[in-house]
Amino acid sequence: MGTYRVLLADDEAEIRTGISRKIDWASLGFSLVGEAANGEEALELAEQLRPDVVLTDIKMPFMDGLELCRRLRMSLPGAGLVVFSGFDDFEYARQAVGMGVFEYILKPINAPELGEVLTRLREHLDRQRMERRDMETLRRRYEESLPVLREIFYTRLLSGQLRPDQVREKAARYEIDLPEGLWTAALVHVDILGRDELLLLSVQSFLSEHFSLEGGQSRVVLYGDMPALLVRLEGEDRLYHLLEELERLSWLSQSYLGIPLTTGVGLPCRGAEELHRSMEGARSALDYRVLMGSSRVIYIGDLEPKATAALSFGEEDQRTLSSAVKMGTPEQVRQMVRVLTGRIPQAGLALHQGQLFLLELVTCLLRLARAAGVEVDEVFGPGFTGAVSISDFSNLEELEGWLEERCLRLHEQLGRRRTDMAWRLVDRAKDYIAGHYADEDLSVESLCAHIHLSPTYFSTLFKREVGISFTAYVTQVRMEEAARLLRETGEKTYRVAERTGYSDPNYFSYVFKKSFGVSPSKFRAGLKP
Repeated sequence: MGTYRVLLADDEAEIRTGISRKIDWASLGFSLVGEAANGEEALELAEQLRPDVVLTDIKMPFMDGLELCRRLRMSLPGAGLVVFSGFDDFEYARQAVGMGVFEYILKPINAPELGEVLTRLREHLDRQRMERRDMETLRRRYEESLPVLREIFYTRLLSGQLRPDQVREKAARYEIDLPEGLWTAALVHVDILGRDELLLLSVQSFLSEHFSLEGGQSRVVLYGDMPALLVRLEGEDRLYHLLEELERLSWLSQSYLGIPLTTGVGLPCRGAEELHRSMEGARSALDYRVLMGSSRVIYIGDLEPKATAALSFGEEDQRTLSSAVKMGTPEQVRQMVRVLTGRIPQAGLALHQGQLFLLELVTCLLRLARAAGVEVDEVFGPGFTGAVSISDFSNLEELEGWLEERCLRLHEQLGRRRTDMAWRLVDRAKDYIAGHYADEDLSVESLCAHIHLSPTYFSTLFKREVGISFTAYVTQVRMEEAARLLRETGEKTYRVAERTGYSDPNYFSYVFKKSFGVSPSKFRAGLKP
């Protein structure tokens, strides 16, 4: 299972030396990666080294072992913690157990006893890793779930609940082949009262077995309480061959199975990502069976040549476009614009209907800009009033290019504002630290309560933008101020410690020497001529 990394914390150097030398770390499956003389130092090392195991004494200066364990439980929840102490105190043991400490050992510590604890701890960590890493079990469970996942995928695809980029990504994940090209959806109504799931499965099986279209590719799935066919066509001229094949299947089902079928067929669409629109047409076609009669194939294009004129920029379109512009990549933005503008020629819309679609799309961008505080001129150019006409463009490519440019401008502006906001938050944090570094209780929690952010999010943001952790930055600020006071004033060391947030002068001296390589008194003496 690999070697586990160990951090050892004890204020007695002899004990640290004894443990590090007497334990055969490698044979037990561990490696000692760091040692600390107090809880504060151990916490800083843990942040840097990310150990798998922490061995710590209870009684240490600056921060005791229980407080160290409490903090490690938040920053390293998976680490194994072993606490040892020279005090046979039930209260310590109770608190340690309450924090999920693996073992509580009384001093003096002997190597065989610690070796046994480490052996049991390794077995415990191995079991945890096995549970997390048992990829074969996960893979088998995933494969067993694939039929259900595929069924859910098709349902969401035909309902229009997937963004275009999600369609390709999920199809690949579920091993579904959805090649580019012309697709059409057909919905099959079983014209029998009291039809049950078994009957629907029989019809689905029948369609899968008998459907045949030269140059076509098909999928038969259950969509709600009806079988649905998803058919890829070689070209638009193959649509009528599809209708003939569906008529044949309707006749075959009635003759051989005694099951009458009425099939609604939607208009072809460019790409599987648009199948939900074809499915809307197929569902509309079935609505005509009351007038047209059942047990036949009904093509929506014969009844509503402008069926796709029902095209609108709906809530799902607004959500997917907004998501791409706000959080997507430039290529995802371009892809979304292509999908949206591609509907206009597919739909065969009248000019005024295309105009309405364009205005709805532009309105969505205007709302996004205003919600983010982006000036309209930055996106659409000076003097833009929102009045744009589809007749302003000589062709669809020109319109698509215009929309793409505006979407990418807005995408860039939103990205800049996110970066600016991050720096503003960091600046606010630095200002707060500058005003409170003398407060011994200054912590990431108190700062986050001031700027109204979660500690986890802030810690990640601060380290990303500043390059060091919050704790390291506070220490840096305090040490710079301490050095200034030692250079420019005659205040005693304990007063300098108090003015820089350290109530314990010994710990202040320890941190100062760690930062500058010399004690505060020697630092001050070295400045004298």
